[in-house]
Amino acid sequence: MTHENTPYTAESIRHALWENDSETYGPARNARAEELVGLAETTGDRVLLLDALLGLIDSYQFTSESGKTLVPFARLLRMWDERPADFHSRALHRLHWQFKWIVYSLIGNPDIPLDAVRRWLPDMERHYRVAGHSVRPVRAAEFHLAQHLGDDGLAARLLTEWTAADRDRMSDCLACELNEQGEWQADCGDDERALATWAPVLNGEQSCAEQPHLILALSLVPLLRLGRFDEARRNHLRGYRLARGNGSLVPALARHIEFCALTGNEARGLEILAEHAAYLDNGEEPLSRLQLLSAAALLLRRLTELGHADRPVPLPGDAPVTTEQLLARTRDAARDLARRFDERNGTDQVSTWVAARMAGTPFTDRLPLGVRGARLTAGSPARTQSAPEPAQEAAEAGAAAADGGSTDLAALLAEARRRTLAQHPDARAAWRAVAGAADRTGTALDLSDRAEVTYHAAVDALDDPEAAGTLFRRAAEQFEAAGDPGEAAAGRARAAYTMAVSGRAEQGLAELDALCAELRTLHADGRATARQLTGALLASARVRMGTLQAAPDPAAAADALTDELRALLALAEEHRAEDPRMCSRIADISCLLGGLLAGRGDAPQAAELFARAVERYHEAAVPWYAAEAEARLAEAALSLGRPQQAEQAARAALDHGAGLFEPLGCAHLHLILAESLAATGQDDNEVADQALEATHWADQADGGEGLGAWAQLVLGGALLRLRRYDESASVLESALPALEEHHHEGHVVQARWWLGECLAELDDHRQAGEHFLLAADIAKGWDGQRDHAVLAHLAGDALNGAGLNEEAAAAYARAEELWRTLGRPQSAARAVRARAWITLRTTGSGLPVALDVMATAERLLTEAIAETADDGSRTTLRAELAGTYRQTAELLVRGCDSEPGDEDDDGTAQRTYEDALGYAEQAIAAFASLGEPARHDRTAAQLMAAWLESDLGHTSAAITRARTVLADYGDEDSPDTDDTTKRRRTEAQALLDTLA
Repeated sequence: MTHENTPYTAESIRHALWENDSETYGPARNARAEELVGLAETTGDRVLLLDALLGLIDSYQFTSESGKTLVPFARLLRMWDERPADFHSRALHRLHWQFKWIVYSLIGNPDIPLDAVRRWLPDMERHYRVAGHSVRPVRAAEFHLAQHLGDDGLAARLLTEWTAADRDRMSDCLACELNEQGEWQADCGDDERALATWAPVLNGEQSCAEQPHLILALSLVPLLRLGRFDEARRNHLRGYRLARGNGSLVPALARHIEFCALTGNEARGLEILAEHAAYLDNGEEPLSRLQLLSAAALLLRRLTELGHADRPVPLPGDAPVTTEQLLARTRDAARDLARRFDERNGTDQVSTWVAARMAGTPFTDRLPLGVRGARLTAGSPARTQSAPEPAQEAAEAGAAAADGGSTDLAALLAEARRRTLAQHPDARAAWRAVAGAADRTGTALDLSDRAEVTYHAAVDALDDPEAAGTLFRRAAEQFEAAGDPGEAAAGRARAAYTMAVSGRAEQGLAELDALCAELRTLHADGRATARQLTGALLASARVRMGTLQAAPDPAAAADALTDELRALLALAEEHRAEDPRMCSRIADISCLLGGLLAGRGDAPQAAELFARAVERYHEAAVPWYAAEAEARLAEAALSLGRPQQAEQAARAALDHGAGLFEPLGCAHLHLILAESLAATGQDDNEVADQALEATHWADQADGGEGLGAWAQLVLGGALLRLRRYDESASVLESALPALEEHHHEGHVVQARWWLGECLAELDDHRQAGEHFLLAADIAKGWDGQRDHAVLAHLAGDALNGAGLNEEAAAAYARAEELWRTLGRPQSAARAVRARAWITLRTTGSGLPVALDVMATAERLLTEAIAETADDGSRTTLRAELAGTYRQTAELLVRGCDSEPGDEDDDGTAQRTYEDALGYAEQAIAAFASLGEPARHDRTAAQLMAAWLESDLGHTSAAITRARTVLADYGDEDSPDTDDTTKRRRTEAQALLDTLA
């Protein structure tokens, strides 16, 4: 471009137009396009001006300023009417192509009268017919207007005419046509048909610059209505990543916000809205803005209903507003804009649709996404380790006792004792029923019964330690009066334990020690049971466990507590036969001792104790108490490299502990299960499901960011292995900030590595290269350098794919050096060969320098073969050397300026092709020495040599080589014939046919 003070010329403006056409769509490109139109006007060059106007329309169309296209387009039509000869073929094509965009822009602007919109349609058809184009795009535009007006009968007829008309170069791509057709079907309530219409795009068979972005968004609510939640989640993850930040895809962004509001992901929806809030007020295309306003109003209404009316929502260039305030603004703006459309259209179609969307109700209150959203509150309601709700039978029994008097009360007492002996979770409800019945009937309980009721009332009051302690002491007095000194001492021990764990550890522990001594004496005299004694001793051990770190010598205190718990375990085992509940007491002690040993690094012993606890809980027929031990066993087993045991224990814990674990515990269990499944190579779909559950529960927990990020990493890996690259990329991108904050660098490297692989598969090679390089920069500080080498090589591949030659060459050079240091000449040779190809493309001297680089790979491998004694390593190196010969032949051919026999061939091409043939023959011999495993490589080299023989005029030799390939594979096909064999035969036969 010319300097600032240099006059613009037509040529410099044309060059600037070309440069601007390659810029990213957005405000900067639009502003430059407007400037260039003004400059083109000053030249008096009408052809240049029309190119500038066409470029301006193109720039506007794919941004939020698409509504501005009408003015420059109307000017172009006037220019066409005045002097059609000014329009070269490309300009004429662009004029007719943009006619479609203009009609859609008119429909989407309520300030354009409906009659004016309708007048443009016959004008469009006239222009198309004069130019010899099909009326298919005209019928599509008429269909779009009928759909907008809610005229379903006319839309159905126009759809038939549209799809029946011939497709030509003015037709929208098939993907975009399917977009509109499916959207109308979904609006008519035929979700299955809409999804079938969209299938070619959703399956990747059809695509364009805006597809599948739009159809992925359109599919979300239809999938939710059909109950296909997993597919909806996948399409959200895939689609939002494509649409994010794109001003021309505001309707798609709106549908992702709507999806979040309807699936319990309001926090995620708020993040999306905040990121794109500028489009709420500044969108030039009113219909697109209406889409966003109505979706935002739905989301904000949901947040307000959930109790977040005062949550601030940051808006660009504005002071934050609350959810409630922004709801009022967006709802009013949506209603006003919908009213303007309806006034223009003479229908209530738009207002009805907007009202229905804003009033939407969730399809589910919980659809995990695998990407973290900001938590809506400081502490979401969490599941606690309380017993399940009282069983219906217990509640009914309590109600019946109100009418039945003492007989029913006796039955309630018997049922409560039965449940207590069985350690049933509903035992507490049964005792509440006893107390309620006694109060309602005024029935006096004897001392022992009253003591039991008081004791269980104390258990019910544990959330209030002071009240619970008072009730435990009162129960102890009542047991004492009833002549049960063992139960009285056990009650006082429970009161002391409640005191100790509520902040008065020293005082409570002193009382516990005295009561343990008392219970030992009572037990020796036969006046206290082993269960009462072991219960007090276990309570004392629990308190000591919590005070270990504060002890003067924590290690010595831990040793003493370990010995104490082992002795307690032996005591409990000794009296196991006395009481069915002793089995669960043994399990409790085993769990506590296992936790102590796990904390001291003795994972094998801990796992053994947790396994014993699980066994004893089940022996006692109390599986609901086994859940914690199963969870600890799962964790220990995974750390010991026993994934099958970890999987079994985690499944059992989730099964038995439903409703017992807090969110963080649920997240941890699902994550253990996911990792166990991944470690044993099981179905990655289930790995992904379990990791997804882990991310959900981590999101619900205070302090769950680190665990959630780890779960996302496991989820991202599973999705990558399932080849769901876009989903995996979304999850891994979301995980990176928390991984960098909460995890060691190895996890960050793994996330960037996997993310790079996903992006490479999605053809985003530049971004893939950046992630590989960032990961390599971390790994370069590690003791082992293999990961560093692999990542540098992958970065080279990605940057090469992005056409960043200089950066790719540097990455390959880095990888080569590392591979040499690691003693991996075969890998180093691959990096060298890649540099040779880049050298051929980028250096002025071209082929000679590239050949020198390729020769480095050959020398490297030849020397390594000579120095290697291991047969396996030699085979690998010889295969790489054969590949190097083949690539050298290719390099020679591609780097040659002409072919043998061309007019400008001074003999150089002849010699170059002969050299290439020599390398191809070396490749054939080298692959042949490797036997059957290298068969396909050998025949590929044979075919290369055959084509070279043909180019050199050696027809007979070329035919012989082609027939050798055919003979190598034989004539018979079978169901097991692989694709490469079929391809080689086809290539050989094609060569023979050409030579014939």
